[in-house]
Amino acid sequence: MTKYVIIGGVAGGATAAARLRRLDEHAEIIMFERGQNISYANCGLPYYIGGTITEREKLLVQTPESFRARLNVDVRVLQEVTKIDREAKQVEIQNHATGETYLESYDKLVVSPGAEPVKPPIPGINDHSIFTLRNVSDTDRIKSFCDDHQPRRAVVVGAGFIGLEMAENLHQLGMNVTIVEMASQVMAPLDYEMAAEVHQHLKTKQVEFYLKDGVNAFTRKGNSLSVQLQSGRELETDMVILSIGVRPETKLVREAGLELAENGGIKVNEYLQTNDPNIYALGDAIAFPHPITGNYVNTYLAGPANKQGRIVADNLVMNNTRKYKGAIATAIAKVFDLTVASTGLSAKALKREGIDYVSNIIHGSSHAGYYPGALPYTLKILFHPENGKLYGAQMIGYKGIDKRIDLIATVLMNNGSIYDLQEIEHAYAPPYSSAKDPVNQAGYVAENILTGRLKNINWVEVSKLHAPQICLLDVRTPSEHQLGHIEGSINVEVDQLRQRLNEIPRDKKIIVYCGVGIRGYFACRILMQNGFEEVYNLSGGYKTYEHTMCKQSNEDIFETSYIAKDDHIYRGKPAEAAPFADHIKTIEVDACGLQCPGPVLKLKTEIEKLKAGERLIQKASDPGFMKDVQSWCNMTGNKLISIDSKEGIITAVIEKGAEAPAAATSNEKTLTANLPTNKTMVVFSDDMDRALASFVIANGAASMGKQVTLFFTFWGLNIIKKTDKPKVDKDLMGKMFGKMMPKNAGKLKLSKMNMFGMGSLMMKKRMLAKRVDSIEDMIQTALDNGVKMIACQMSMDVMGVNADELMDGVEIGGVATYLEEAEKANLNLFI
Repeated sequence: MTKYVIIGGVAGGATAAARLRRLDEHAEIIMFERGQNISYANCGLPYYIGGTITEREKLLVQTPESFRARLNVDVRVLQEVTKIDREAKQVEIQNHATGETYLESYDKLVVSPGAEPVKPPIPGINDHSIFTLRNVSDTDRIKSFCDDHQPRRAVVVGAGFIGLEMAENLHQLGMNVTIVEMASQVMAPLDYEMAAEVHQHLKTKQVEFYLKDGVNAFTRKGNSLSVQLQSGRELETDMVILSIGVRPETKLVREAGLELAENGGIKVNEYLQTNDPNIYALGDAIAFPHPITGNYVNTYLAGPANKQGRIVADNLVMNNTRKYKGAIATAIAKVFDLTVASTGLSAKALKREGIDYVSNIIHGSSHAGYYPGALPYTLKILFHPENGKLYGAQMIGYKGIDKRIDLIATVLMNNGSIYDLQEIEHAYAPPYSSAKDPVNQAGYVAENILTGRLKNINWVEVSKLHAPQICLLDVRTPSEHQLGHIEGSINVEVDQLRQRLNEIPRDKKIIVYCGVGIRGYFACRILMQNGFEEVYNLSGGYKTYEHTMCKQSNEDIFETSYIAKDDHIYRGKPAEAAPFADHIKTIEVDACGLQCPGPVLKLKTEIEKLKAGERLIQKASDPGFMKDVQSWCNMTGNKLISIDSKEGIITAVIEKGAEAPAAATSNEKTLTANLPTNKTMVVFSDDMDRALASFVIANGAASMGKQVTLFFTFWGLNIIKKTDKPKVDKDLMGKMFGKMMPKNAGKLKLSKMNMFGMGSLMMKKRMLAKRVDSIEDMIQTALDNGVKMIACQMSMDVMGVNADELMDGVEIGGVATYLEEAEKANLNLFI
């Protein structure tokens, strides 16, 4: 009867023990675990801390008792192996429960010590509010601290997969979360341009993060902890999570004389056998040749550890019959609403190894665009520049990311190429995919590159090129170009390119780009087949370029505010939600896609249809609605029953207030009756930003039932001119003013940073991207909601503005007209 001793449980050791028993019913199997738990869901620990997993017991895959009962394995917890005597084939054990030390012999030994968190010697790092996360005991300490101390601020040091998962879960508990990362990006397995998408998403979730910065020291200051950064910044926090990284825990095997690889892992052969034929190793602590590079690497993932456990057991019982192929580090993580995945080698890893490669980025939708609910993705693949051998892939999106990265990983592990990606037969129906799946599409584009039908260039290369050497060609529509483009580019829409070839220089390198790369490819084919030789398509298009060129970090966003459980920031305590009543008549309103003040205006319109006590459920995607609806309810006498946010959609339940206010005393009635409630504004400026502010305030006040009057004087008259003005007779001065002034609201300029009109174009682009109404739409909304607009007659005369030039619905009056309205107002603004 063979005696197997296993050091360490969890994914590797426990799997090996279970497989051994299934293969050999009569073997003696002893498993030592220095902790209390032998098999638990390591990857689920952050989600238990954040409350997504509510029951601790669900983390425990097997208990010592259940393992012993089912598998007849002698499980010894709280017992640590402190020495391996290879000659005597025995181990020394310290029982932490009793304090005794004893010896145990073995025929075959399996070591699975795992990896330990990196904890550098930073001053103050042993403070009671600083934690690492490795096992259930660590989880219990963090969970207890959160429950007992109710921290409102947390700093996560390190932005790897675990760091970001912890950031999300602490954020979910209502904390202000700050991430500090030494590198220039989060999530090291990703290339920079892919990580840039994660950076922008973290900003939308109000997560503060500092890139290219590290921690110098931790200092206790009463009830809070000060985190001093290398940049000189100082962060005040209630708790810290260290997620700097892990390293193989190899002290035991090193002292036993087992061979270690250069990276510190336990060196094993293809049978997972160490340099001692009676000792096998597996899990996070081993080093094994990478399937692509051949270099020894560590893989800190649960999937490979489970596979290794099964292979080790087979080789122990069946005498080295199964070979381990290595791991390509296929990984995936949830980062708030995003799914982020990678497999194989990144561009920076390939450069480090000196391996030539080509890469390409494509953008698309998770399933057929005509079927509702399709969401965007970004996919990057890396491959050999000649034979197309696949090296790696990274994918970011919202739906279907896991199945696509798994398909690519399967091809990669089988030494496949981009041609194999083309041949993958996937299950297709409109709700799940497209006829050409993203994986197929990536293979098709890669083939175009390899065959020379398409020359690719990435954002880094474009940013380093000098203008005299190149021609940047934007083949999007003129309106897209005006809303944002790469500096120095010319605009020829792809559908007009054949007719305008003479505008493209033939003596320069042509860099073509569009939104995501598809139209750019069509343009490249047109140019290349018309004699243009140096033609390149920008990989990932303007979308990827814009992501990478904008600001990446998100510093100094917290002051006195805090993030509540609804994922939004407040400066005061949010009101407690009242219970929902099923018997009350309730209507549902969808305001998703509308920007401020659209959701409030829609709320006003719909709630007027209800009777007192009836309720309205409104959904909105505008983040400002979270606070606006509370203010609106407070000012209009309606009651906010509850408010919640999930995956970017805000849901508010509002109960209509009484039609008439409660009875008041005669003095109160007199006082209320005499108080003015209207709002007036003098609009003097025709600056675009000031005009926007005027109408945002006006529409907001109108949505609350207030009478609003706008008095346009001097330059402000330009805002209310018709877009298509009739031809009117003017004197010389009137004609001169007309030529020098904006012709209508669409031609207004910014008060600052106008930059010869670029600033206003950038503002319009930003408004369009954020789905904010244009100034023209805001003006029409104001007229529709009864906002009174008065044009100053005296100003019209001086500026040479004719009444026929003004929009329909605008009144003409003098200062007396305005003053009459001002007498009825409790707010008067000059803009």
